[in-house]
Amino acid sequence: MIEIDLEKCRGCGFCEQNCPTGAIFVVDHKAVIDKKKCVNCGVCVRVCKFQSLTMTEQVDGEAVQCGCCPIQCAILPGYHGACRRYVNINGQLVRSRPLVTEPAAGTASQPHLERPLITGVGAGTTYPDSKPAPHIVMDTVDGIDVVTVVTEAPLSYSGVKVKVDTNFHIGEEGAKVRRDGQIVGMVETEEYGSKMLAIGGANLLTGKSGFIVARTIVDICNGERVTLKVDQGAKLELQVGKPPVINGQVDQKMRVGCGSATIGMFARQLAEAVDEAIILDHHVVGLLSEHRAGEEAGLQWSGVIPNARKSTRGRYFGEHGNGWGGTNIENPRDAILKVDMNVASPGIKILVTETTGRKAALFTVDAEGNVKEIPLTPKVIEVVDLIKSNCEDARVSAVYVGGTGGSARAGVCNYPIKLTRAVHAGEAKLTIGGAPTYIMPGGGINFLVDVEKVVPKAFTWVPTPATVAPVEYTITLDKYREIGGHIEKIVRRKKNGKPAGD
Repeated sequence: MIEIDLEKCRGCGFCEQNCPTGAIFVVDHKAVIDKKKCVNCGVCVRVCKFQSLTMTEQVDGEAVQCGCCPIQCAILPGYHGACRRYVNINGQLVRSRPLVTEPAAGTASQPHLERPLITGVGAGTTYPDSKPAPHIVMDTVDGIDVVTVVTEAPLSYSGVKVKVDTNFHIGEEGAKVRRDGQIVGMVETEEYGSKMLAIGGANLLTGKSGFIVARTIVDICNGERVTLKVDQGAKLELQVGKPPVINGQVDQKMRVGCGSATIGMFARQLAEAVDEAIILDHHVVGLLSEHRAGEEAGLQWSGVIPNARKSTRGRYFGEHGNGWGGTNIENPRDAILKVDMNVASPGIKILVTETTGRKAALFTVDAEGNVKEIPLTPKVIEVVDLIKSNCEDARVSAVYVGGTGGSARAGVCNYPIKLTRAVHAGEAKLTIGGAPTYIMPGGGINFLVDVEKVVPKAFTWVPTPATVAPVEYTITLDKYREIGGHIEKIVRRKKNGKPAGD
């Protein structure tokens, strides 16, 4: 049980913030424990900065000790363990979620291995991994005997890659990402039109902020809304499948392409509406008349020089910022650095817009080279709306990344290396919560899976800390026998899809 030294306790609330069962809270600046909810997991002891909490081996006589991970929670009747997977019902630990037997359809080169016979969601864990997996099920698919082995494996080597569709500047690459002030990840390199975050990984999970790291990975994968803060950058409110909220502003559309690509797609329509267009983008700013696509549309360079660093013909590098197109230009007039009146004609129309078409301004030039804003014309509105209509909805998506090349393989077969080789050879198909995975090349079994294809709310975590993922290996019976599978533990799947005995 957990004991509190009230003399040392400062009421900081760190224990309350990290307790996975909600058993500890602060009253009058001192920690108080609900002994019924407390499972003796030790999270509060490990996070306390003042050494005011200690854990003893003494537990309530009615508590059942869970052996499904190294934490070994002591769970009282009617209550859950720290991972929320098991509940004490009349002295028996029962998986709190029924076994999910019907996965979503997937694709595979071998149709009989396309889908697992059952999923690992709700399967439970036979920890330590030297014991056979909790469910080893066989059925005949397309005339071939197929086996699926499932477990819910705690994975210390895990994390989530979060793709945020936005032009808004969120922070510099490599910047730390925090939740409740604790480091949970970092900003990665950008991918086409999207910001990428790496949350978790073994080093952070085993570090000082491991508990909140594990919780953040699981919350994102389970579709919960999380609030993150980038060092020297933006506040992010993210939920998979929903538009991102950046510094309190909902971003509705992702860019159609960079500034150069936008001109490449719409040069003809732009040339019919204006003499020049500057398409602002934080990677590549496009200049219509100088661009090869502008030339194809019948234009010659207008004499307009954009406020950006030139890369190649009609392509310029923008600077990151909180302005138009994710650049540092907040006033569209500033997009025009100068106009060479030795080339330019008085009265030319210059459009300044973004790659999302959300904002647009129209300018003209007098004989002295002075730039003046004028109202948008119907043709300009039409082409800006065209750009906007070709933009996809901005949303948050995520890929769970894990490694199953560790001891959990022993629950599948007696020759772990043969399982690894079978997975890489396509002779055994790894799925996560029924969803197809991409197996990374090289050694081990490192995989990526789209969390939106996994059975909903399939992930959890244990206070080792590690995330818990539903893992399925599907393999032919002959191959399973060859790799030393636990043949004696196979049960045949019943017609209702459940394993025999359920």
